[in-house]
Amino acid sequence: MENWTMGLWQACVVQEEVGMQCKDFESFLGLPAELRISRVLMFLSNGLGLLGLLVSGFGLDCLRIGETQRDVKKRLLILGGILFWTAGVTALVPVSWVAHVTVQEFWDDSIPEIVPRWEFGEALFIGWFAGFSLLLGGCLLNWAACGTQAPLASGHYAVAEMQTQCAYLENGTANPSV
Repeated sequence: MENWTMGLWQACVVQEEVGMQCKDFESFLGLPAELRISRVLMFLSNGLGLLGLLVSGFGLDCLRIGETQRDVKKRLLILGGILFWTAGVTALVPVSWVAHVTVQEFWDDSIPEIVPRWEFGEALFIGWFAGFSLLLGGCLLNWAACGTQAPLASGHYAVAEMQTQCAYLENGTANPSV
């Protein structure tokens, strides 16, 4: 029994006697259009995901950079969420497109029985999981940034408490009600 799988970078055949044998595609321009576009979209997805990670990292409250500019941090979180969401869409589109073409060619009656039928490989399922995870992460990041008002970082509490205590000591009383 043989299973044929084709990914973005190589085609593989799994045989019971031999195991898995893979061959890289030799030419980018020699690929079908759906694989060329899918490669570009996956590169775009990786770049958008990395950019979203960097942007949203600077928007985190635990980072001390720009801690007084809560507005900017909130906008960075929202932008990071949008970038994650866009990365998820650009990952799901090529994976689903290749899956659709694979299913169409598998059930095509015009292809003779002697020609091997392509099947889903493991990377297809990993691509779907990664795309949905990026979508979910982007939605959660935007929900957290827009839905709740986060408190200031812990350093602000200590400074605020010291300032109020110093004001009481300057008045000469230890009672804050005076």
